[in-house]
Amino acid sequence: MPAWALPGGPVEHATDAAFFAGAALTSLDILVRSEPAWAGAWRQRLALKCAVAAVRLAGRSEDEAALRDAWYLRPADGDPGPAGSILAAWRQLASRPPAIDVARLAEVVDQLGLRWDDGFADLPGAIDDVVRAGRPAPFTAAAAASRVVALSPGAELLAWWCADLVLAQKLRWPRPVPLLMAQAFALAFRTGDGRAKRIRPGEQREFERAACLALAQGADDALRLAAELSRRAERLAAVMPKLRAKGAGEVIKKLLNDDAISGSLTTKTLSRFAARRLFERLQQLDAVRELSGRTTFRLFGL
Repeated sequence: MPAWALPGGPVEHATDAAFFAGAALTSLDILVRSEPAWAGAWRQRLALKCAVAAVRLAGRSEDEAALRDAWYLRPADGDPGPAGSILAAWRQLASRPPAIDVARLAEVVDQLGLRWDDGFADLPGAIDDVVRAGRPAPFTAAAAASRVVALSPGAELLAWWCADLVLAQKLRWPRPVPLLMAQAFALAFRTGDGRAKRIRPGEQREFERAACLALAQGADDALRLAAELSRRAERLAAVMPKLRAKGAGEVIKKLLNDDAISGSLTTKTLSRFAARRLFERLQQLDAVRELSGRTTFRLFGL
């Protein structure tokens, strides 16, 4: 992202904030439309960062490591627990096209610990009205978040989730890029000198300006992560000819499409012991990272 696309100091007016958001999203749009091979891992890593902020907003203390454990170390199709379910909501956001319907919203409402009967039946139509209003993408995302909390004041997590989905709809992205939830506690959403109260969805004038600044910062963070994952994916591609294990190609594909993989992964062509040897070889070649810091129950990723 060019340096001029990020504010160098306080931004008082929504029009200035919208300029920064537009410039940042233009840079991000170029990457999204190029759909690199590692885009799945990139989106899921961003989903994890959003989930960390969402868990904090929900009053819980799980960090990235705890969320990874809750998701990847659970039994097949097992319950990941309350924090893991919050992560599931953002993983779902990042992995599906940005269409919205009753079934999808009901699933997310449940994952976020909310009740569908608490006023959410009208939400699909309300969001559709916001999208059809024709405002620029950053303001539409902010309006969607505000509409959710207007329907249910306790649904701020859902508000942030819907904001990123609506942003992807407006920008015609094939899949959403999780951005805004990760910025919920950033300076963009603080009043005054940054130590005052947090600006929340529904505080219309302040929230729109803050959402634009948060999108600028979120896009910059996403592009920096993309640059890092791109280098790691290049290294992974470079060592592929040195891998002799059957099923190595399937593992590489999984690494490019997810945040992490269990070190005890098994496939039709790869046993648990073969997987362990493969990951050890990839570590020796500096092609993957071990993400848990443990010697057992290990997790690997780009």
